[in-house]
Amino acid sequence: MKKIFIFGFVFLTHIGHAQEIDVDKVVRTSEAQVRLLLEEARRQADPKRVSPRTLDGDGHLVLVPPSDWTSGFFAGVLWQLYGFTGDRNWQDEARKATATLAGEKYNGRTHDMGFKIYCSFGQGYRLTDDTAYRNVIVKAAQTLATRFNPVVGCIRSWDHNSHRWDFPVIIDNMLNLELLFAATRLTGDSSFYDIAVSHANTTLINHFRPDGGSYHVVDYDPETGQVEHRNTHQGYSDSSTWARGQAWALYGYTLCYRETNDERYRQKAVDIARWLMDHPHMPADGIPYWDFDAPNISAEPRDASAAAVIASALYELSTLVAEGDAFRGFADHIIHSLATAYTAPAGTHHGFILLHSTGSRPADSEVDVPLIYADYYFLEALGRKAGAALHLSD
Repeated sequence: MKKIFIFGFVFLTHIGHAQEIDVDKVVRTSEAQVRLLLEEARRQADPKRVSPRTLDGDGHLVLVPPSDWTSGFFAGVLWQLYGFTGDRNWQDEARKATATLAGEKYNGRTHDMGFKIYCSFGQGYRLTDDTAYRNVIVKAAQTLATRFNPVVGCIRSWDHNSHRWDFPVIIDNMLNLELLFAATRLTGDSSFYDIAVSHANTTLINHFRPDGGSYHVVDYDPETGQVEHRNTHQGYSDSSTWARGQAWALYGYTLCYRETNDERYRQKAVDIARWLMDHPHMPADGIPYWDFDAPNISAEPRDASAAAVIASALYELSTLVAEGDAFRGFADHIIHSLATAYTAPAGTHHGFILLHSTGSRPADSEVDVPLIYADYYFLEALGRKAGAALHLSD
């Protein structure tokens, strides 16, 4: 594998020097960790739990079933390692992990189809052109489309907590639109595209405060389409900006601009990027606290998963806009921080790559732990940094 050196210059006053990172070395280190993660997962030998997600409070590996929203990320990690190395062993392992998720293409009880299917089958199709993977992507998009309400203009996110919400839409849902855009490219059926655009447009209107921060949950009246409540579920408060939510928003509008060339999406992505880079509560190393408005901010847990999502989105956005050098520079800084200060020591933490992520601080769940989606977006960011392909095959 060719050794690649990237030099990034960050355009913030508190970051004054160039950051150098050896992508090849980081990938090799990641390979060793993921081999360990594979071994640890096999030891559990539970056919109902197929994908590593995190570590519990006692440091034990937690596996989840295919229905879990994070189930597709491990297969995606394996596919990305195959993409980096061309090593057929990684492809073989990726195919095995991906196959365990096939039944989820029929699961209409969740909006997380993009996370589960696009990050696994989508990565596989990008790298292999396997028509069986293409068919799963299309069927999953058809299933996801059944959760669309044309009156609201959005895809329903959750079916739980009906005592709190009538038709909840979370900012995370922006990531599932990529599956719909892919389905239109693969089939020529514009209905998937139209649903994705409607969801993005409605979210653009209702999910952001005047200060540029995003709400986590917006609840709609399914009969009228009117906003009933704006809440949080994983952030500090209803009016705070949850770090990973803002990362999802940046990533989501970047991909929407890539797919549509709609100037509104470009501007929103740029505005969010600037908000993140300029925020007074963004730490000097670029790894955000779990919520930008949490109290005692300097003592709050960090969220490496949010940082990885932000970096991956910024690398793509940097190729689409005039401000590309600044955005790439900040992404380089984040990746340098993650690679040098947030990675697990070799052979530890059951094989996860990144440490210090936060799942849900209000629920005291998955706080300061490895999370599989942090590893996924970290590798994706490295791939984008090194010039990896951004699109599925046509």
